[in-house]
Amino acid sequence: MRATYLYGPGDVRVIDVPDPVIHDATDAIVRVVRACVCGTDLHPYHSMAPTPQGSSMGHEFVGVVEDIGGDVHTVKMRDLVIAPFVWSDGTCDYCREGLHTSCRHGGYWNAGGVGGGQAEAVRVPFADGTLVPVSVEENSPLIPSLLTLSDVYGTGYHAVRAARVSAETTVTVIGDGAVGLLAVLSARQLDARRVVLMGRHKDRTDLGREFGATDVVAERGEEGIAAVRELTGGDGTHVVIEAVGHMPAYQQAVGVVRPGGVISRVGVPQYKNAPIGFGSLFGPNITLTGGPAPVRAYIDTLLPGVLDGRVEPGKVFDREAGLDQIADAYRAMDSREALKVLVRP
Repeated sequence: MRATYLYGPGDVRVIDVPDPVIHDATDAIVRVVRACVCGTDLHPYHSMAPTPQGSSMGHEFVGVVEDIGGDVHTVKMRDLVIAPFVWSDGTCDYCREGLHTSCRHGGYWNAGGVGGGQAEAVRVPFADGTLVPVSVEENSPLIPSLLTLSDVYGTGYHAVRAARVSAETTVTVIGDGAVGLLAVLSARQLDARRVVLMGRHKDRTDLGREFGATDVVAERGEEGIAAVRELTGGDGTHVVIEAVGHMPAYQQAVGVVRPGGVISRVGVPQYKNAPIGFGSLFGPNITLTGGPAPVRAYIDTLLPGVLDGRVEPGKVFDREAGLDQIADAYRAMDSREALKVLVRP
């Protein structure tokens, strides 16, 4: 089969690799129907050390079950399934508590002998705990929105849930990528009374307004902080969603959060140290939360709105590419020519 591998900064290739096979009785083999490129994929795209063996890529996919092990019971052959961006057994104490990203027996795609989603097929460990079957056809127009449940929609929702957004909450979302835009959508679903989107790409911020942003601030840094403060009578907002992962975004978050508020980080941090002292978080009683989203815990909550058309998170996909064009998909997202690219194997 064909699969996407990264060999170093900017070096994306589609190569032939062995077809996945059942290793354990709890495995399933899933033929990928749709995958995508994630903003998180751009971090190794910039910085991965060159390697002759390469690294498989992709952690978001929906597909059709083509084989199952003898101990798989909740999915069956020919089911269309959503695959969260981590695999998990669904039975350990962390999974039962809704923290599938810390599953005692789980893991991430592209590690430990498990391949990635930017491929024609994937071996899925712990299929019962990981995969979510959906009663739609593989050519359904709902497929793009279902795909967002594998990561970006669940991640945006996690950001606002972790911050306890409610009807009494004002929110700033930093970042107009797919996660940031779906954090806007999620904040409005939780009845946030005001949602300020900090982004400067008009096509994206227009979608943010469609998803429910009440205000857009294009400025960055101190100018951006001042603009949000002005909108909020000098106070800042109760919640700040940091959906970028770089230090300037974190510094903006500290600058616009209201005393007693919450900063929720879901952009994978590309730094090891950040201000948390008296003047930044401690003195004004700021809570810092967030982390990798246990999206498997949220799919049952978010799926009905997708199936009945109340929400269309799949609108974050603004370009489609075949697997052979995936190198250009990475380039387009890296250059901000595309918001999020849907990949058709």
